[in-house]
Amino acid sequence: MPKPSVDRESESQPLLQRNRELSILNAIAEGLNRALDLDEALENTLELVAELLGLRTAWLWLLDEAGDTFYLAAARHLPPALANHPERMGGSCLCLDTFQEGDLTGAANVNVLTCSRLKNLIGGTEGLRYHASVPIYTHTKPLGVLNVASANWRSLEPDELHLLYTIGYQLGLAIERARLHAESTRLAASEERNRLAREIHDTLAQGLTAIALQLEAALALADRDVTRATARVQRALELTRENLEEARRSVLDLRAAPLQEHTLPEALRLLLHEQAREIGARPHFRLEGLAAGLPLRIETGLYRIAQEALSNVRKHARAHNVWLSLRREGDRVMLTVQDDGIGFDPEAERKPEGFGLQGMGERVHLLDGELHLSSSPGAGTRIEVVVPLA
Repeated sequence: MPKPSVDRESESQPLLQRNRELSILNAIAEGLNRALDLDEALENTLELVAELLGLRTAWLWLLDEAGDTFYLAAARHLPPALANHPERMGGSCLCLDTFQEGDLTGAANVNVLTCSRLKNLIGGTEGLRYHASVPIYTHTKPLGVLNVASANWRSLEPDELHLLYTIGYQLGLAIERARLHAESTRLAASEERNRLAREIHDTLAQGLTAIALQLEAALALADRDVTRATARVQRALELTRENLEEARRSVLDLRAAPLQEHTLPEALRLLLHEQAREIGARPHFRLEGLAAGLPLRIETGLYRIAQEALSNVRKHARAHNVWLSLRREGDRVMLTVQDDGIGFDPEAERKPEGFGLQGMGERVHLLDGELHLSSSPGAGTRIEVVVPLA
């Protein structure tokens, strides 16, 4: 005999509740992944938590990266008694003390607490007196506390407590990921600034040394061979103009920040066409297997390597065609720059312009990669860089 419909409805309730929880978690995960920075991600998450759980107010405390001090990282619909009095959101409170004492460590300890910041206030609380405090950890590292509240507070069911804990875990992962990304970005920027400073210094030092040598020779020849002395001065003037142009290019490279405005493939294509246009060569660009972006440190390094390689082509190759390819194979990425110019003997040539190869080699080393150079007189030059993504 078929079961009564009421039984079927009661059996479907857990499934509906589970689907609702999954939809909430998915919405929050999408919000965290879609945000461009940590502040935006936290604001979006508070909005979703309050909306999807039927709560009005939420705020988030985070420990600073030293792990010493709490700060208010995000808030939604704080009551006027707190929103209009920032000083009341300073210092410690019951939930933060409980968290630091280690009493908020798991789903069973998502506690409903009397808010000590609102406890003794009469007006401006909008009926808020209690909140749930959700611990935020990444692995065993404490990160902060998420507080959620509603004027018509009710006891939370075990499933709801576990859902809040899972949301806190999602937040912890997102916060740690954002901090690691920010640290990686800072290190990459610092590394790049140091690299550019060294290159500008070395390039200008070489140029000034060459100018000084020409002027010293001109001075020595001035009394006995005016024609040769004049030629030396003329050469010094040419070197001065070349180095001035090089200095301008270096400053432009610093200002342009191409990877802030374009993806790596777009920036490389623009760079290739610009350099090829200057020498009247035909550009050829190829992209393979790169559906997503690369870590910032790797993208910056590859762009600067390509920049140096194409600069060498522009200065020395006398090429009719220039090829640039970027491709990904598994856990590594390959950048290749090739030309059909005059080429050179890598073993025989140890001239000042070799500094470009030295700079590329140093960049590749910083990326734990490999640089392969092949060239011969009259047969062009090919530079391939292989960088691991791990």
